[in-house]
Amino acid sequence: MDYFEVGKIVNTVGVKGEIKVFPTTDDMRRFDLLDEITIEWPDGRRETRPVEKVRYHRNLVMLRLNGVNDAEAAAKFKGSTIVVSREQALPLGEGEFYVPDLIGMAVISDEGRELGVLSDVLMTGANDVYVVKQPGVKEILIPAIEQCILNVDLENKTMTVHLLEGLL
Repeated sequence: MDYFEVGKIVNTVGVKGEIKVFPTTDDMRRFDLLDEITIEWPDGRRETRPVEKVRYHRNLVMLRLNGVNDAEAAAKFKGSTIVVSREQALPLGEGEFYVPDLIGMAVISDEGRELGVLSDVLMTGANDVYVVKQPGVKEILIPAIEQCILNVDLENKTMTVHLLEGLL
């Protein structure tokens, strides 16, 4: 089963056991939809915990989990991530993709040149930026905009792009 990261647990909040989460999802309000969260530990183990309360402060999410009643209990979650299954993921709009589906995709220019493999997606605010790597060549940063991303073929794991002047 595929899991997508939606947040990183960065710290505790107060003495009553809340955890502070840095959201890594486009819509941080998606935490309102979760009755429980799946925590993924650095070693790959997963644990599911019911959510008692969700609140927001600036660009962070504060969660109170069932059975976590003090700062010491909450501290053990620091450094882990919150993941959701593909079934729990928010639905996509037209032309949108889940980042894990893009990673590893072969990137080809509209002129037929193999540019490398999509290795990362940078979320910049204005638009995402695709990081394309090829061994021995400087990475290429391609803005995820209509003028550049011509076709994404999930089935064949390929992306066709138009390189604007100055991108190489």
